[in-house]
Amino acid sequence: MSIMRRFLATIFLMSGCICCGGNSATHRHAPSSTPSEPKHYTYEVVATYPHLTTSYTQGLQFEDGVMWEGTGQHGLSRLQRLNLSTGSADVVAELPEKDFGEGITLLGDKIYQLTWTSNTAYVYDRNTGHRIKTLRYSGEGWGLTTDGKKLYMTDGTARLSTIDPETFRRTSSVTVTYKGNPVQLLNELEWIEGRIWANVYTTDKIVIINPATGVVEGLINLEGLLPESERTPSTDVLNGIAYDSVGKRIFVTGKNWSRLFEIKLIEQ
Repeated sequence: MSIMRRFLATIFLMSGCICCGGNSATHRHAPSSTPSEPKHYTYEVVATYPHLTTSYTQGLQFEDGVMWEGTGQHGLSRLQRLNLSTGSADVVAELPEKDFGEGITLLGDKIYQLTWTSNTAYVYDRNTGHRIKTLRYSGEGWGLTTDGKKLYMTDGTARLSTIDPETFRRTSSVTVTYKGNPVQLLNELEWIEGRIWANVYTTDKIVIINPATGVVEGLINLEGLLPESERTPSTDVLNGIAYDSVGKRIFVTGKNWSRLFEIKLIEQ
């Protein structure tokens, strides 16, 4: 997302529901009963890895021992593989200059990459990097993840949409809520052990979402993760979550950050 949107940032916004429009998807509200108290977490840094400060991270995923990254900015949007040890990037695909790259996810032998306002998702062969399909959708594209069958997408609002991976049609959606209030500016997504983790744009917070109800069951505070000594005028916000399902490792980074972090949650 562009820096111009920072003034919109907050986790707690107006009550009510941001409903679907312009498509035939079924919209589900979160339960109206009094929501349970979400769990709150802080973190412990397990390991750090170098990260290119020229990479405006929009999507991050770890699969079969490979860290994939999608980057943004017009003329700089790429799909790339990262070398965790060195921080170097092997560029797999470059987006057209008109496109501002957004979230990515891997499903089977395909990699999906969103664009912000071009209403376009690019699909690549994960083995060759060749673009095999271009899909269209309405509205903005922000975050993307998968449960291994379906895709889940955010558009900058409190809406979490379920997407058909073949057609990119929205099949349903829920409003993501924290203590009954919509959580706006949902950004990069990651599927972790049956829940969807989402960066909340311009904040140091990650929310853990029940994908069936949209209810936030956990709130992770990553404040102070990147040392002030490594922040420059080009350093942007926290964004990027990846999960190693085999090693049970959690990775996070940010836009133009100098480091990528492996973290462990600590419940408060």
